[in-house]
Amino acid sequence: MASHAATTTASTLALRRVVADYTSLTKPRIIELLLVTTVPAMIVAAGSWPGLGLVAATVAGGALVSGSAHATNMVYDRDIDAAMARTAPRPLPSGRISVGGASLFAAVLLAAGTGLLYGVAGVLAAALTVVAWGHYVIVYTVWLKRRSDQNIVIGGAAGALPPVIGWAAVTGATPAPAWALFAVIVLWTPTHFWALAIGTGDDYEHADVPMLNVVRGVETAARHGLVYALATVAASLALPVLGVGGWPFALVAAVLGAWFAARSLRLVREPTKAAAWRLFHASIVYLAALFLAVGVTVLWS
Repeated sequence: MASHAATTTASTLALRRVVADYTSLTKPRIIELLLVTTVPAMIVAAGSWPGLGLVAATVAGGALVSGSAHATNMVYDRDIDAAMARTAPRPLPSGRISVGGASLFAAVLLAAGTGLLYGVAGVLAAALTVVAWGHYVIVYTVWLKRRSDQNIVIGGAAGALPPVIGWAAVTGATPAPAWALFAVIVLWTPTHFWALAIGTGDDYEHADVPMLNVVRGVETAARHGLVYALATVAASLALPVLGVGGWPFALVAAVLGAWFAARSLRLVREPTKAAAWRLFHASIVYLAALFLAVGVTVLWS
């Protein structure tokens, strides 16, 4: 009996590890942030709560396709991940998941997510999600990441499409306000990612990835990050002009923007790993709070 119980326990633990490893291929923390930007856009598009079924389908479909893109990225970048201390423990470089297994997993997620979006959210939302997948995998991962210090500036557009996808799911169209939300995330991404790159130290240099801080230095990356942070704040304050939120949102955006800009300026004045990590975490809070404010102000108006 004891032997059987031990075997069962070992099998359960092994299954949990496999599930955890495959889940980690999807980069769930990034997915959470992407989806935080989808739902508020849907609320703005609808002018109220758009309905639980549509929201759930759009969020689930977007999560599946995003997870597929991240898994594909890990397959392609497994050599880079193996060379970086932060990513070396991931399932592919550590050998816990095979390339074939990860590739099949990514394909299944892509098909399931696209099918769900097409069936519930409509053809435009599904098409835009596939475009986001292609931009992240082909434009960013395959083309830019290993070739340009502006990789994240251009490649970051993939992660900025969720609000446009959410808007399309509600209305079947992508008007200017949807693209204004897209612009906020595009401008926010470099500050966020360069803070991560600076915080991880020499990881990208060891992996021969031309991040801006590697190619032009930490101080230059920090200054560029501040410029993009200020542009992000300006774009957020322009949202009410396009009908996204009213003066209550503008007030919240101004306060959040001042805090985000101050954190970015701190990194310029103190270009250290500690300051970079503080900015990285602050950038996540900033974006999540900004989009939450978008949704809340619409629901309360």
